[in-house]
Amino acid sequence: MVKQLYKLMKKYLGLDFGEKRIGVAISDGLGLTAQPKPFIYNNEATITSIKKIIEEENICAIILGLPKDREGKEGKKATEVRQFMKILESLNLPIILQDERYSTVAVTKHLLTMDVKRKKRKQQVDSQAAAFILQGYLDKLN
Repeated sequence: MVKQLYKLMKKYLGLDFGEKRIGVAISDGLGLTAQPKPFIYNNEATITSIKKIIEEENICAIILGLPKDREGKEGKKATEVRQFMKILESLNLPIILQDERYSTVAVTKHLLTMDVKRKKRKQQVDSQAAAFILQGYLDKLN
Protein backbone atom coordinates (compact mmCIF):
# COMPACT_ATOMS: atom_id res chain seq x y z
CA MET A 1 0.00 0.00 0.00
CA VAL A 2 2.79 2.43 0.90
CA LYS A 3 4.60 1.67 -2.36
CA GLN A 4 1.39 2.32 -4.29
CA LEU A 5 0.94 5.69 -2.55
CA TYR A 6 4.57 6.57 -3.27
CA LYS A 7 4.02 5.93 -6.97
CA LEU A 8 1.12 8.40 -6.94
CA MET A 9 3.28 11.16 -5.49
CA LYS A 10 4.96 13.09 -8.27
CA LYS A 11 8.13 15.01 -7.64
CA TYR A 12 9.91 17.73 -9.56
CA LEU A 13 13.63 17.74 -10.33
CA GLY A 14 15.39 21.11 -10.21
CA LEU A 15 18.66 21.53 -12.08
CA ASP A 16 21.18 24.37 -12.03
CA PHE A 17 23.43 23.86 -15.06
CA GLY A 18 27.12 24.60 -14.77
CA GLU A 19 30.15 23.81 -16.90
CA LYS A 20 31.71 21.59 -14.22
CA ARG A 21 28.84 20.75 -11.87
CA ILE A 22 25.06 20.55 -12.08
CA GLY A 23 23.14 21.45 -8.96
CA VAL A 24 20.32 19.07 -8.09
CA ALA A 25 17.18 19.55 -6.00
CA ILE A 26 14.03 17.47 -5.63
CA SER A 27 10.60 18.51 -4.45
CA ASP A 28 8.60 16.66 -1.87
CA GLY A 29 5.78 14.49 -3.20
CA LEU A 30 3.22 17.25 -2.66
CA GLY A 31 5.19 19.79 -4.68
CA LEU A 32 5.51 22.21 -1.78
CA THR A 33 9.19 22.29 -0.88
CA ALA A 34 12.53 21.83 -2.63
CA GLN A 35 15.40 20.00 -1.00
CA PRO A 36 18.97 20.23 -2.31
CA LYS A 37 20.68 16.96 -3.18
CA PRO A 38 24.36 16.29 -3.94
CA PHE A 39 25.49 17.91 -7.19
CA ILE A 40 26.48 15.79 -10.17
CA TYR A 41 29.49 16.40 -12.35
CA ASN A 42 28.87 17.66 -15.86
CA ASN A 43 30.57 14.94 -17.87
CA GLU A 44 29.78 11.95 -20.10
CA ALA A 45 27.83 10.27 -17.25
CA THR A 46 25.53 13.25 -16.58
CA ILE A 47 22.46 11.97 -18.41
CA THR A 48 22.84 8.51 -16.85
CA SER A 49 22.99 10.13 -13.39
CA ILE A 50 19.91 12.25 -14.08
CA LYS A 51 18.04 9.26 -15.48
CA LYS A 52 18.79 7.32 -12.29
CA ILE A 53 17.43 10.17 -10.14
CA ILE A 54 14.28 10.34 -12.29
CA GLU A 55 13.62 6.63 -11.88
CA GLU A 56 14.43 6.45 -8.15
CA GLU A 57 12.45 9.56 -7.19
CA ASN A 58 9.43 9.21 -9.50
CA ILE A 59 10.10 12.59 -11.19
CA CYS A 60 7.28 14.05 -13.28
CA ALA A 61 9.05 17.12 -14.72
CA ILE A 62 12.43 18.85 -14.84
CA ILE A 63 12.75 22.49 -13.80
CA LEU A 64 15.88 23.88 -15.43
CA GLY A 65 17.34 27.21 -14.40
CA LEU A 66 17.67 29.70 -17.26
CA PRO A 67 20.15 32.52 -16.65
CA LYS A 68 19.15 35.98 -17.77
CA ASP A 69 20.72 39.39 -17.34
CA ARG A 70 19.22 42.30 -15.41
CA GLU A 71 17.06 43.29 -18.36
CA GLY A 72 15.75 39.75 -18.75
CA LYS A 73 17.76 39.02 -21.90
CA GLU A 74 19.50 35.74 -22.59
CA GLY A 75 23.25 35.59 -23.10
CA LYS A 76 25.92 32.97 -23.80
CA LYS A 77 25.17 30.99 -20.65
CA ALA A 78 21.48 30.77 -21.57
CA THR A 79 22.47 29.36 -24.96
CA GLU A 80 24.46 26.64 -23.17
CA VAL A 81 21.46 25.86 -20.96
CA ARG A 82 19.21 25.57 -24.03
CA GLN A 83 21.71 23.15 -25.61
CA PHE A 84 21.67 21.10 -22.40
CA MET A 85 17.86 21.19 -22.52
CA LYS A 86 17.96 19.55 -25.98
CA ILE A 87 20.00 16.70 -24.48
CA LEU A 88 17.53 16.37 -21.57
CA GLU A 89 14.65 16.02 -24.05
CA SER A 90 15.82 12.43 -24.64
CA LEU A 91 14.51 11.62 -21.14
CA ASN A 92 10.90 12.15 -22.33
CA LEU A 93 9.81 14.39 -19.47
CA PRO A 94 8.42 17.91 -19.54
CA ILE A 95 11.22 20.46 -19.15
CA ILE A 96 10.29 23.83 -17.75
CA LEU A 97 12.70 26.74 -17.91
CA GLN A 98 12.72 28.85 -14.74
CA ASP A 99 14.36 32.26 -14.51
CA GLU A 100 17.37 31.83 -12.26
CA ARG A 101 18.51 35.43 -12.00
CA TYR A 102 20.49 36.01 -8.83
CA SER A 103 19.95 32.46 -7.50
CA THR A 104 23.66 31.77 -6.97
CA VAL A 105 24.19 35.24 -5.48
CA ALA A 106 21.26 34.80 -3.08
CA VAL A 107 22.41 31.34 -2.02
CA THR A 108 26.01 32.46 -1.54
CA LYS A 109 24.88 35.37 0.65
CA HIS A 110 22.67 33.02 2.65
CA LEU A 111 25.52 30.56 3.21
CA LEU A 112 27.79 33.44 4.24
CA THR A 113 25.28 34.61 6.84
CA MET A 114 25.23 31.04 8.18
CA ASP A 115 29.03 31.24 8.47
CA VAL A 116 29.59 28.27 6.15
CA LYS A 117 33.29 27.92 5.38
CA ARG A 118 34.47 28.62 1.84
CA LYS A 119 35.30 25.00 0.95
CA LYS A 120 31.93 23.75 2.16
CA ARG A 121 30.14 26.67 0.44
CA LYS A 122 31.68 25.63 -2.88
CA GLN A 123 30.30 22.10 -2.40
CA GLN A 124 26.81 23.32 -1.50
CA VAL A 125 26.17 26.34 -3.69
CA ASP A 126 25.17 24.48 -6.88
CA SER A 127 22.50 22.31 -5.29
CA GLN A 128 21.33 25.13 -3.03
CA ALA A 129 20.87 27.23 -6.19
CA ALA A 130 18.93 24.35 -7.78
CA ALA A 131 16.68 24.27 -4.69
CA PHE A 132 16.21 28.05 -4.93
CA ILE A 133 15.21 27.71 -8.61
CA LEU A 134 12.89 24.78 -7.93
CA GLN A 135 11.30 26.49 -4.93
CA GLY A 136 10.56 29.55 -7.09
CA TYR A 137 8.72 27.31 -9.55
CA LEU A 138 6.82 25.47 -6.80
CA ASP A 139 5.76 28.77 -5.24
CA LYS A 140 4.30 29.86 -8.58
CA LEU A 141 2.35 26.59 -8.82
CA ASN A 142 0.88 26.96 -5.36
